[in-house]
Amino acid sequence: MLIYCLLSFQTNLTVVTEFFLLGFPGSQLLRNIIFLLFLLVFAATIYGNLLIVALVSSSKNLHTPMYFFISQLSISDILLTTDIVPNLLQILLTNGETIIFIGCLTQLYFLSVSEVFECLLLTVMSYDRYVAICNPLRYTSIITSEFCVKSVVLSWVLCFIVSVIVTITLSKLSFCATNIIDHFFCDIVPLVEISCSDAFIVHLEIYLLSIALVIAPSTIIIKCYVCIIVNILRISSSTGRQKAFSTCSSHLIVVSIFYWTLFSVYVFPTKGQSSTISKILSLLYTVFTPLLNPVIYSLRNKDIRKAIQGTFYLHRT
Repeated sequence: MLIYCLLSFQTNLTVVTEFFLLGFPGSQLLRNIIFLLFLLVFAATIYGNLLIVALVSSSKNLHTPMYFFISQLSISDILLTTDIVPNLLQILLTNGETIIFIGCLTQLYFLSVSEVFECLLLTVMSYDRYVAICNPLRYTSIITSEFCVKSVVLSWVLCFIVSVIVTITLSKLSFCATNIIDHFFCDIVPLVEISCSDAFIVHLEIYLLSIALVIAPSTIIIKCYVCIIVNILRISSSTGRQKAFSTCSSHLIVVSIFYWTLFSVYVFPTKGQSSTISKILSLLYTVFTPLLNPVIYSLRNKDIRKAIQGTFYLHRT
């Protein structure tokens, strides 16, 4: 309703009132196979992330700042997956799909919410790991419950505000030449490419937001991990170094995957990048990263594995 109220007044300025998402080329048999694969991925993603949220909420051993942040990451992944994958499945079945203008912008809005929130949250999680490794004696006094709640609430508020700004800016573009989007969801770059109006403001906005929400957070993350690695190398025993690194390795893997795809698609896209490569990169952070996050954290984390085992044991008894 919020998006509709903000954007409905813009539709009369746009000749094109709906878009056609091409999706993926290929035979119907191939698309059916991909459909089944993505359906399984979708089910596993929802189940895995809901499991993480339920475990963190119910298990007292997981009532710590790190797991609170992980549960928030799972909520963001659920939002991203439900925003993108159902529409993708429909496109695969029908060999493309028509989406109305406001529906397209609504999808883009929730995509932006999830992406911006994950950028901010991964930065906060990096700081959490930095304090845990580099300043462990003051960890409980710095990373308090109040700090965790305020940082997460602020991240959610910022991502909603930024997403509204981006969506309204894009709603002011005129689309009059073509309504065909060579992608499987409504994204900023494909929409700007088919627009017939001057997109200078959009490009400037994307550039400034990239600095504030991608470059700056990634710089903070890199600085945190440089300090973490330096402190780990100072530990005399190999067992101590391995234990210290294991506390942040899962987060480092998630950060690496997320920011690599984000930089490739939005910040430093390769010149002449084909639509196929762009779609594959988009699949990584919209479909497979939300699946990998709970897998990485559960398989590499003893506390979560114990909580899962305890939960299944209780159900059996």
